[in-house]
Amino acid sequence: MSHAPAPPDSLNPPWRYARVLTIAGSDSGGGAGVQADLKTFAALGCYGMSAITALTAQNTLGVRAIHAVPPAFLEQQIAAVLEDIGVDAVKIGMLHAPEVVRVVARALDRYAPPWVVLDPVMVATSGDALIEPETVALLRAELFPRASLVTPNLDEAALLLGRALPDEAALDAAAADLLALGARAVLLKGGHLQGEHLTDVLASAGTAPAAWLRLRGPRIASRNIHGTGCTLAAAIAAQLALGLALPQAVQAAHAWVRSAIEAGAGARIGAGHGPLNHGFAPLALRRLPAA
Repeated sequence: MSHAPAPPDSLNPPWRYARVLTIAGSDSGGGAGVQADLKTFAALGCYGMSAITALTAQNTLGVRAIHAVPPAFLEQQIAAVLEDIGVDAVKIGMLHAPEVVRVVARALDRYAPPWVVLDPVMVATSGDALIEPETVALLRAELFPRASLVTPNLDEAALLLGRALPDEAALDAAAADLLALGARAVLLKGGHLQGEHLTDVLASAGTAPAAWLRLRGPRIASRNIHGTGCTLAAAIAAQLALGLALPQAVQAAHAWVRSAIEAGAGARIGAGHGPLNHGFAPLALRRLPAA
């Protein structure tokens, strides 16, 4: 069998896309998980890739069923894209079982991506549990030390730390304890607290709380908040892939997600918690110098 000749070098431009891989669960409703991540990567000008950990049957009202992807097949997905396309940042979402965590840990060691954003997805917006309890300890032990940034909300931080976080005064101590588990940086999201104003805390290992970045803003009135945590972690990974330093990437992603929530507040998708508007301001794919 003959093959077409390779194109001349003049047809291969000396640039590439910023490449971001999401390792996460699939949301059949399109608002969270891999679907939200890929929408976010595209909207922010990155080339998105995926390795699916589990399939979910869900909509805006909740999760009906979860079908796990065999760990060996997850490993093949990661290897296929990273050995050919490469990666500038990895976003990790739903890891529902211990062996899935081990597969991801091995892949991070093997391929050494420049940036790893870990969103420890444990509970859906609807309140449905998305992770086996015995997986929590392994996730802490295996992935916190390998992540550039961990992005728990208050419910997830409470599960990770084994205590309730009732108010804003608890954020600093919780962030410090999460850093003590081995994370290099933690973005602790305060959106589940009561009140008209929200605070997220970006804490970095080796720095005092007085130097931590605090992102404050008014609460946006919207029922369409499904997938907000996935989207924020994906947006941070995209901004890191595009070359921003961590504090600037977090700030840029935070502002973009707030705009996406505002842009989708008036939409009606489904009967429950709809998604934010990932496509409110799409950008052309940005070019980076070829490696």
